[in-house]
Amino acid sequence: MKAILGGKGANLAEMTRVGLNVPPGFTITTAACNHYLSKNKKLPGQAKKQISNALKKLEKRTGKKFGSNVNPLLVSVRSGSAVSMPGMMDTVLNLGLNDETVEALATQTNDKRFALDAYRRFIQMFSDVVLGVSNKKFEKVLENEKKRINAKNDSDLNDSSWEKIITKYKEIVKKQTNKNFPSDPETQLDLAIKAVFDSWNVKRAITYRKANNIPDNLGTGVNVQSMVFGNMGKTSGTGVAFTRNPSNGKKEFYGEYLVNAQGEDVVAGIRTPKQIKELKKELPEIYKQLETISKKLEKHFRDVQDMEFTFEKGKLFMLQTRKGKRTPEAAVKIAVDLNKEKLISKKEAVLRIEPTQLDKLLHRRIDPKADVQEIGTGLAASPGAAAGKIVFDADTAEMLGRKGRKVLLVAPETTPDDIHGMIEAQGILTARGGMTSHAAVVARGMGKPCIAGCDVLKINEKNKTCLIGSTELKEGDVVTIDGTTGKVILGRVPTIEPTLNPNMEKLLRWADSFRTLGVRTNADNPEDSSKARMFGAEGIGLCRTEHMFMDKKRLPIVRKMILSRTLKERKNALKKLLPMQRNDFYGIFKAMSGYPVIIRLLDPPLHEFLPNKEELMGKIVKLEFERNKSDLLKEQQLYQIVSELSESNPMLGHRGCRLGIVFPEIYEMQVQAIFEAAVKAAKRGFKVKPQVMIPLVGVSGELKELRQVSLKAAKSVLKKYKKKIPYKIGTMIELPRACLVADRVAEHADFFSFGTNDLTQTTFGFSRDDVEAKFMAIYLEKGILPENPFMTLDSNGVGILVDMAVKKARKIKKNFSVGICGEHGGDPESIKFCHSAGLDYVSCSPYRVPVARLASAHAALGNGIN
Repeated sequence: MKAILGGKGANLAEMTRVGLNVPPGFTITTAACNHYLSKNKKLPGQAKKQISNALKKLEKRTGKKFGSNVNPLLVSVRSGSAVSMPGMMDTVLNLGLNDETVEALATQTNDKRFALDAYRRFIQMFSDVVLGVSNKKFEKVLENEKKRINAKNDSDLNDSSWEKIITKYKEIVKKQTNKNFPSDPETQLDLAIKAVFDSWNVKRAITYRKANNIPDNLGTGVNVQSMVFGNMGKTSGTGVAFTRNPSNGKKEFYGEYLVNAQGEDVVAGIRTPKQIKELKKELPEIYKQLETISKKLEKHFRDVQDMEFTFEKGKLFMLQTRKGKRTPEAAVKIAVDLNKEKLISKKEAVLRIEPTQLDKLLHRRIDPKADVQEIGTGLAASPGAAAGKIVFDADTAEMLGRKGRKVLLVAPETTPDDIHGMIEAQGILTARGGMTSHAAVVARGMGKPCIAGCDVLKINEKNKTCLIGSTELKEGDVVTIDGTTGKVILGRVPTIEPTLNPNMEKLLRWADSFRTLGVRTNADNPEDSSKARMFGAEGIGLCRTEHMFMDKKRLPIVRKMILSRTLKERKNALKKLLPMQRNDFYGIFKAMSGYPVIIRLLDPPLHEFLPNKEELMGKIVKLEFERNKSDLLKEQQLYQIVSELSESNPMLGHRGCRLGIVFPEIYEMQVQAIFEAAVKAAKRGFKVKPQVMIPLVGVSGELKELRQVSLKAAKSVLKKYKKKIPYKIGTMIELPRACLVADRVAEHADFFSFGTNDLTQTTFGFSRDDVEAKFMAIYLEKGILPENPFMTLDSNGVGILVDMAVKKARKIKKNFSVGICGEHGGDPESIKFCHSAGLDYVSCSPYRVPVARLASAHAALGNGIN
């Protein structure tokens, strides 16, 4: 009943049912919270009467009376949502105390110091949570009194000190609110309940929900429980314990406690708590009971439990149990161990691990024990952590990187020209760009950390300095970036290496047995291909040939090919590129022996391989000033060609298959290189499965034309070397029109691969970099879009086009192969859609392959497949 009672309320009821000693109480439902928040902060009509009746039952069970000056009932008022949000909402303890009931408590317990301590705690907590009076004001009074009598700890203060403190606390409340501190217990309870409901919408709770994808409409329950006291001397105390170590997953009783303290002392760090093992020596009977309860609760809930407890004068009370938060490493180990212990099935073990948890394990991560100084934040564009000396250009990054120096490339933004520096850099930090900017996409493909759109980053490229927030840095200064959180940290911070440990491998093998979607990788070189195979990739879903052209040694040849004025000149340049491409493909075929390799022919517009127009103009002005006529003429000719090739909207211009139709010799060379590499690999015993992909087809005639070009080149190579190799020719679907006429396009294709990044852009009419920089955050904040469509596939728009294309294609060819190779191929929510749409595979960057394997299993299990 978590949805209605909240997690805390449901688990308190469950602990009571299994016979544990739980302080009696009652729960006000999440429905009451939602009513209160939606009806101008008014409780439902029957709520007050129901609370009054519940309070009477509580009085009967405890033998105490709320507000009595003889035997007072004191209560705690605590939050509890259906999804655990530890520390995000408010709590009030010791409620029901006033000047009369505190005297009764002192008489009842024969301990005035304890009663006064409980009263001052109540005033302090109630004033902070309910009345909005800053806690710091009270802490200052407390510290001043401790100094006055030379007391080290709160527990060293005497009755007289507590009375002085209480008087001053009330004066603070009066001064800050213009009202006396409320003394009527029923008024206190009413205000506290409303304050807990209100805490559902405090900033920290909203931020937490946003970060953890928790819906805003769940609301919180309110749990009203009779108080038990851990601050009643040396046989009283409080603590938090886990049934297993939440840091590493080890099967050991784990936790902390304090003697003579209340719960907030442990949580707030007022005193340094002791390790739970010390309780075994200090109070062995309590420890023994806790250990027994720990085993009982874990067996009952079949998961690691996070428990809160208090012991009052040697008697143990359980205040809470919930599913224990744990690190990703611990989560995997615990799931595998619980299966081994026959507490959960393999299916449950797979479903216990969120795919995003694996993502955090597969990149270098900041050591959680490290002390860090954060200097800025940006978009967490590519996960992982990296530290290095900052450099401001790709050439320097390459030069230092090749010498074995660890560097971070810091730039306003990156372009394809920067690829050589990006390869050598440990990570990338940009001032501009979004989650699918060049820097972000390339970094994710490489498995490198990247922070994009860090708007507090100001770069002075001339002086080779930058300002990150208020911190001024020069080239060579060391910075650490955390691409998982978007944090920029000063200095070198210790990091942890990613590995596929035996527990993760076992869990992923279980996941593979449930999933129906294939998982391939996006890889452009043998190194990434091998890495992806290690992570379990079943082939390559996208090999981008343009990335191979960006190598520094090749770029001059590529430019010569582009600048050629005749077909003969162009073919000569292509002839030099042929062996380079062949070697690339051979290495990839070797790494992916036995698995399909989809190679996309050249896609970006040619001007992307040429120098920047503005840079060229700068050179021309300089040469004119120097009167260097020979170099000036060359640069002017180059500027003219760059101007001719430049486009006002290159994303929708002369690129993809349009390039292949105008310059078929480029695609001929690439197909020749693919099949020569395939023949070479096959002759050396590798099982090759080449698949040629034509990009950006929107008209069936484009694919028909280029299929013939590809077939001719492929057959020519196979005939020359007298070799039979099975192959396919297909297309990348990235335009809405291609989806609308997918049946006609499928007539000339052996497979479709959805390029959902560009399909999202062309469906929405969004330029992704501009959109993310200018207004995406506002759209998400206002709820205009539920999610960033470049991160999670837009199933209501783009998804309809994908679904339509799949159905149209399979109407023509029954077993037609379809997959996805955009960034969405590694996103768990998008993978769910791909499963439901009947796709054959998803393809993602190497480091996302384990995530996709697990997410595909979740998708299958969520659809009732056992």
